[in-house]
Amino acid sequence: MIGPTGSVRVLVAARPVDFRKGAEGLAGLVREQMAADPFCGTVYVFRAKRADRIKLIYWDGTGLCLFAKRLEDGEFRWPKIQDGVMRLTSAQLGALLEGLDWRRVHQARRTRTPVAAG
Repeated sequence: MIGPTGSVRVLVAARPVDFRKGAEGLAGLVREQMAADPFCGTVYVFRAKRADRIKLIYWDGTGLCLFAKRLEDGEFRWPKIQDGVMRLTSAQLGALLEGLDWRRVHQARRTRTPVAAG
């Protein structure tokens, strides 16, 4: 994927939005409905009423980027439609964008370092 990688904050708008909106319109939704700053480097994810479309906006330091994707076959996995915002990890975002079930992606478990052999 072109764009943010690593430990980036990802916020998902749980309600579908009007997909005629461009980057500026979605940035307005971030300010008004999410009470957040669209220019802080966080990735904001929006869904259409149809579950096969997704838009992301994020500030890359030089401008506001808009990423849009439509799946040709299948649907994106979305949580139940409700008010509010939810967070995803960058790995979960990657799974979501691939059309996979992002809920099955978990953070790596910490492994204890052995104190002594055997």
